[in-house]
Amino acid sequence: MSFPAYESYKESGVEWLGRIPFHWKTTALKRFCALITDGAHVSPITENGMYCFVSTVNVSINGIDFENCLKTSEENYRYLVKAGCKPEIGDVLFSKDGTIGRTVVVSEAVDFVVASSLIIIRPDQHRLDCSYLNHLCQSEFVQQQVARFVKGAGLPRLSIQNLVRVIGIFPSMGEQRTIAIFLDREVAKIDALVEGQRRLIELLKEKRQAVISHAVTKGLDPSAPMKDSGVEWLGEVPAHWEVCFLKRAFSEVDYGISDSLDADDGVAVLRMGNIQDGEIDLTDLKYVTSVEEALLLRPLDLLFNRTNSLDQIGKVGLLRQPPSCPLSFASYLVRLRLNPSCSPQFMSKLLNTRDVLGQARARAFVAIGQCNLNPTRYGEITVALPPIAEQEQIATYLEGEAHEIDALVSTARTAITLLQERRAALISAAVTGKIDVRGLVQTAEAA
Repeated sequence: MSFPAYESYKESGVEWLGRIPFHWKTTALKRFCALITDGAHVSPITENGMYCFVSTVNVSINGIDFENCLKTSEENYRYLVKAGCKPEIGDVLFSKDGTIGRTVVVSEAVDFVVASSLIIIRPDQHRLDCSYLNHLCQSEFVQQQVARFVKGAGLPRLSIQNLVRVIGIFPSMGEQRTIAIFLDREVAKIDALVEGQRRLIELLKEKRQAVISHAVTKGLDPSAPMKDSGVEWLGEVPAHWEVCFLKRAFSEVDYGISDSLDADDGVAVLRMGNIQDGEIDLTDLKYVTSVEEALLLRPLDLLFNRTNSLDQIGKVGLLRQPPSCPLSFASYLVRLRLNPSCSPQFMSKLLNTRDVLGQARARAFVAIGQCNLNPTRYGEITVALPPIAEQEQIATYLEGEAHEIDALVSTARTAITLLQERRAALISAAVTGKIDVRGLVQTAEAA
């Protein structure tokens, strides 16, 4: 859909902005605001927590996540209210630490305070519409300015002193309201489409997992005779499959290296983050000068995650291709080499099913912040293994199914990217006056 332009324009006086509608003005954002401040510079007192303590991680385009935020005590809450850390309805929250530039309008009458990672922007209610301000802050025009002020490599930060220097674009109050109504409506449509594509991706992932789980535990022949495995989670399995401990599949089990990964080149070392969706991701590597040959990886080696948070324990990655440089693995990973009766491709699929991962995590030693699963306990998981030829047949089938599903997921992700680009472009065009939306909002809506 194309939109009309305004009848007349003028130079904005801002180099990277260009022309704006003749009757609009540009000036520092602070001139249209009653307050610009940030939240608490102290950690919340969470003992006997009753009141929401909101930080950057709780803010998204979907609103404020009050359910999963930290809770602070009544005494601490009242202290922070007096310190000016409580937003009001109509304020805009702007994230300034970590993920910078997220914004949301406070629209609920909830008793909460904010952390220092959020800036509270209170618009002058007689001159600046809060929803227009929110869209303006999300626009490329403002986000580019903010990016110039960001400092810090490890944790990027934006200071209030720099945010108040940001230039804004301001039509009349009535026109701000019209633009805000238009963008609220159109952006909601786009966000709904994005959410639909995200739901589709989750359904496709569920289908992928279900197809894999069924194939590696029941086989591909629905008419095959079945037997009771004697294992509750496994249920019935094809009668000719062998029910055994997982350790029967392994010919070698090795811990990785614990050397400091500070070399510029040499031997690349895989870490926990390199295991992704059953594969080995070689895009983010650290190096050591040398490693004994016995701990170098070769194609079709499996690595499993033995030390991590519980939701990461047991994940397995398969090294499919010869690496371009010598490759080893860190000590919190374990290398599994299989005996000749097992297919690495089949075993990778089996070991990453929800049921096997659940069995692995049930055997892990759980501690605060980190869990551990040793290979001995891992090898005690009971599985059902078909003959090698059938394993290879199942693995080939699953590769084809995964390829089809992954193609659909890729299409959905592309659609999300295009929709998000459309969203950003529409917001920027409306708040910079490149399009005139006044005729697209009913008079009653803008009243």
